[in-house]
Amino acid sequence: MHCPFCDADKESLKVIDSRTCEGGHAIRRRRECLSCRKRFTTYERIEDTLKLTVVKRDGRRVPWDRNKIFAGLERACFKRPVAETDLRRIVDEVEEETFRASDREVQSTFVGESVAQRLRRLDQVAYVRFASVYKKFKTLEELVDEAKAVLDAKRFEDPTQGRLFIEQMAATNGGEPAAKTLRQPKRKPARAPEVSAG
Repeated sequence: MHCPFCDADKESLKVIDSRTCEGGHAIRRRRECLSCRKRFTTYERIEDTLKLTVVKRDGRRVPWDRNKIFAGLERACFKRPVAETDLRRIVDEVEEETFRASDREVQSTFVGESVAQRLRRLDQVAYVRFASVYKKFKTLEELVDEAKAVLDAKRFEDPTQGRLFIEQMAATNGGEPAAKTLRQPKRKPARAPEVSAG
């Protein structure tokens, strides 16, 4: 193996990260060339692995192809601020989940939902693009409804929304946090009755 940038031999290559991918059927290694300090990725795959078949909605059966998933993600993320490494990570995660959940066949809807869930958390615009093709929207209203659902989900998942809600409630209570209005006033301890000495 040689560095793809400066052609240094393998003695100059250092592995800086290694992890399994493709459903456990491959190892992804991130390497750094000590000569030119550039980094690149290599994959080690097992030959003649078990083939997985994808069952399409119309009943057709096609072989599993991770490159098709990556191509679909690229189209959805066209001109979006999304790194290629994030797209490859999604492909790895989807493939690993699919191979773990399926034996020889998997429904295309399972794969599509797996991709959509991860893409929605990565980029909302790219998700709506992907969903418009995957879910086959027929009207503009369906597309708008899906976009609204994404925004609603984002608000629900945003941990700051609870804090903002409390701040808004505080503003309607004269600047005092709403929680304070629920506190019971402190009671003074009752005095013991005075006893006359005479």
